[in-house]
This record gives sequence, C-alpha cells and structure tokens, in this order.
Amino acid sequence: MNRTKRTVYFLLGWLMVALGFIGALLPVMPTTIFLILAAWCFSRSSPRFEKWLLEHPVFGPTLVHWREHGAIPKRVKLLACGGMAVGYAMFFYFARPSPLLGGIVALFFIACAAYVVSRPSVAA
Repeated sequence: MNRTKRTVYFLLGWLMVALGFIGALLPVMPTTIFLILAAWCFSRSSPRFEKWLLEHPVFGPTLVHWREHGAIPKRVKLLACGGMAVGYAMFFYFARPSPLLGGIVALFFIACAAYVVSRPSVAA
C-alpha cells in the first residue's frame, strides 16, 4: 500500500479512536463501532497502534471477540438495544415525527437491534 493511503488510514484510525472515547463518555454516542473501525484502519496503517487497541485493558477484549468470532458480549447487547429504545423514544417525543417517518425510523432501529441480537454472545 502506498504511503498516502497508509497516512489516510492512520488519520482515520485516530479519528475513530477519538469518536470512540467521546462515545464512552456520552450516552448518546456509540463506542464500540468506532473502535472496531479504528482497529480496522490501524490494521492497514500501523501494526503498533492496532496492537495497542487490541490489547487495551478496557476495550481490547470486546474488539478481539468481534474480530475473531463476530461476537458481542451479552451486556453490550442489552446496552445497545436499550440505548436504541431510549433513542427512539426521545426522537418520537421531541421530534413529533409524522407516522410515516416515525415508522421508517422504528424499522431502522428494529433492524439494527435484530442484527445486534443475532450476533454470537460471549461473556462480558
């Protein structure tokens, strides 16, 4: 891979790490998906930072389970589905969408929750 692509992947990796850590602090933003993307970017740009992320004491085990088995811990599944439900309730209450838009957004959240639940489970 040429130097420019590696640099782009490296910068995207750090952007994803920043978004992941923000997500760890803010309940309205996800964490894990950004760190999965960061690990993917670092796998193409910096083995050192990929290793750092995969060995991180807090986030590393979840990333390794995802990478090796496509698995999501049960606790994370519950938090993700609960967060989606709360997010939809807030959207519905504050945005007062039309029935059509409310239904489309509900279907999107249901599809996302179904994907999360369908993944293999591991102990947290």
